Amino acid sequence: MTSSNPVTADPSRILDIATGYMGAQQLFAASRIGLFTALAEGGRTVAQIARTTGVSERMSRILADAMAGLGLLTREDGRYTLTETSQAYLTGGRAQLDLSPFLTFLAEISYPHWLQFPRTVDTDQPGDLGMTDERWKTFLAGVMTYNQLHADMFAGALDFSGHTNALDLGGLAPYFAIRAMQANPDLKTTFVYAPDFTEAVNQQLAEAGLADRSVVEAVDTATAEPKGPFDLVFVNHVIHRFSVEENRAIFKHARAAASAGARLAVLDFYLDDDAQQRPIDALHAGEYLVIDGTVVFPEAEVRSWLVEAGWKPLETVALPGSPRVLLAEAI
Repeated sequence: MTSSNPVTADPSRILDIATGYMGAQQLFAASRIGLFTALAEGGRTVAQIARTTGVSERMSRILADAMAGLGLLTREDGRYTLTETSQAYLTGGRAQLDLSPFLTFLAEISYPHWLQFPRTVDTDQPGDLGMTDERWKTFLAGVMTYNQLHADMFAGALDFSGHTNALDLGGLAPYFAIRAMQANPDLKTTFVYAPDFTEAVNQQLAEAGLADRSVVEAVDTATAEPKGPFDLVFVNHVIHRFSVEENRAIFKHARAAASAGARLAVLDFYLDDDAQQRPIDALHAGEYLVIDGTVVFPEAEVRSWLVEAGWKPLETVALPGSPRVLLAEAI
């Protein structure tokens, strides 16, 4: 028996979301077996992919078709070819930025952890990561790779010219300031980072050849009171890790260290009040909560902290595949 009033609304979006884990798992597998690397020198058939990756022809066809269907490969006359995006990010040592450590983190840490999400929904509490030394290595390699992507997008979207003295306050990695210093040879940066991070920061600055334009200070972020004046301030990947009161203090201390007219860049994910929330921010609100209980704050609330601390919010810049940057000026 059929309904006299059939449903005509398109259910595709629901199904795309509900089956999204299938595409994610096949992307993780394609990266792990070296599918994209196998195509780095040109198009290949299923048989050629199978010989190179060591998996069956059936599995090679499944993964290659899935990646083609998702827009990461093209398929023509039985040959699969990389897209510009997969060439740039998924070809290992040939990539502009190899995202495979981040995909490994998602596959081995984040994805299994999301199986605890129903409990998080019911209790508003994070799950148990069950971390070991090996899992921490995977975690940090993935997070730092994702930070490098953010830094590249950050450097491509913002203009650092005209500044000479920057403060990088409380970040997780120095990549953002490194990109700014590479773009502006007159820029010097003081890194005020938590003590656990300073050794790695010094090493990364030395590798980038920027140690002579940098000062690294080991101070807890929530209580740090840097001595300026600075004409450029970065507070990147900080606010989701701290409480409301700690964030208000961080912005006040940053303002006290800034000269009048200094620019502030606050990179993080934000919940917005637009007609349609940007998905990547809202999804990370769930990710941060289930992983470790940290918070994606509403942008309007963050703007209120800035105003209270003596900063004038200017604009918000959305970075592709990355967080947003809230820009402000010291008044």
